[in-house]
Amino acid sequence: MKPRTICAPLGIITVLMLISSCAVNPVTGRKQMVLMSQAQEIAMGKEANPEIVAYFGLYEDPALQQFITETGLEMAAISHRPKLAFEFKIVDSPVINAFALPGGYVYFTRGIMAHFNNEAEFAGVLGHEIGHITARHSVIQQRNMLFGQIGIIAGVILVPELGQFVEPLSQGMQLALLSFGRDAERQSDKLGVEYSSKIGYDASEMAGFFETLKRQQEGSGSADIPDFLSTHPSPEERELNVGKLADKWKGKLQIENPTINRDAYLRRIEGMVYGEDPKQGFVEKGVFYHPVLKFSFPLPKDWSFQNTPQQVQMASKEGDAILILTLNTEKTLNEAGKSFLERYKLELKEQSNAPINGIPSLTLIAHQNQENSILRVVVSFIHFENYIYQMMGVAEISRFQNHHNTFLTSIKGFMELKEADKLNKTADVIRIKAVPQDMTVQAALEYFKTSEDRFEQIALLNGMYLQDQVEKGSLIKVIEK
Repeated sequence: MKPRTICAPLGIITVLMLISSCAVNPVTGRKQMVLMSQAQEIAMGKEANPEIVAYFGLYEDPALQQFITETGLEMAAISHRPKLAFEFKIVDSPVINAFALPGGYVYFTRGIMAHFNNEAEFAGVLGHEIGHITARHSVIQQRNMLFGQIGIIAGVILVPELGQFVEPLSQGMQLALLSFGRDAERQSDKLGVEYSSKIGYDASEMAGFFETLKRQQEGSGSADIPDFLSTHPSPEERELNVGKLADKWKGKLQIENPTINRDAYLRRIEGMVYGEDPKQGFVEKGVFYHPVLKFSFPLPKDWSFQNTPQQVQMASKEGDAILILTLNTEKTLNEAGKSFLERYKLELKEQSNAPINGIPSLTLIAHQNQENSILRVVVSFIHFENYIYQMMGVAEISRFQNHHNTFLTSIKGFMELKEADKLNKTADVIRIKAVPQDMTVQAALEYFKTSEDRFEQIALLNGMYLQDQVEKGSLIKVIEK
């Protein structure tokens, strides 16, 4: 949950309602069925871009931003759609991801920027994302796009009616989360190699980056990886194909010394925030802390948890109950309660104005009669400092009693955060160190007093294995406060 105004999702132009037509694909030169013109495609990206920025926030690093903009514009100029007004941004997320919107918008998370180990790796992924735009993959995929997608944690919800209480993802975020088919991913791999080679980079480095992210995925079991490493095609296949394509383009362009720029890139990310940023909220020993907004509350044990800019979302492991903290935009507690009941068509059963840990609050218990089920809701509106927080627990009436105490433990546990160590918790950052002598990666991490339980993680961050040899003077990443 980020300390900024939470906005309602913006609507994207209803271009999908237009009659489809044929257009020439800029990459293939062949006609294809699409649902929008180029002008409409550009308008879609332009309208979605503020939603992406609002959702993630921008990562503020002017020098790094200048680098990706200059490299991106250089690459866009030799692409199949050089007249598009491309924009390139770094968003403030630890997830390892890169994605593009129609019309020329390309985004890199700070998480993926942290995992690149040279400029050539970055350039290959940059070319891949530009390829999605030049080949109009997002536009083509609109034919299969599903609207009304709800929040990230909705996948664990067993009772569909509970989904109405989860903040929907904006249509711009749905665009960003589109996945592409196998052929589209292969085409973008080819374009990534072509575009990065044409501006002088060693495109074979992108194949090595696939290997790094494959290890990341295997180690964490996480799906939070770029679309270009999704389930189609396999990372092994892509690594092999990209290597062959890179050799082909080196020969075609007669590139004898392609650019890699390892040290220059590592210097660029010196001091970058790594992993979760405590300023956006963090979990420690079963408690959620927000040092900027200065509150905390206990999390339900063994529940799924997702901290997004709009909501802190929790769901029972059985999928039959949800607990959500968000901001309410009304000015008073009574107005907040009234608008909440009206929004969800709830019938009020109980009401209490008892403070929560000395904080002015209004707590309601209400029912919602659905055709197939009756939902019961307990919700507290908590007026803390300059905001009204809304924390609600929802379950079917037959299951509500099983979760009632769990709901109340979290709701009544909302309190002002006063502990200095939590208020002053700082993020991990990347530091670049020169290895003092020839040694293994593990020996280097020991020399720099890295915690042993992070050895594997930091080796992977460097695109290396612990037993790899590094030469004296080589630069590596370490993690410090």
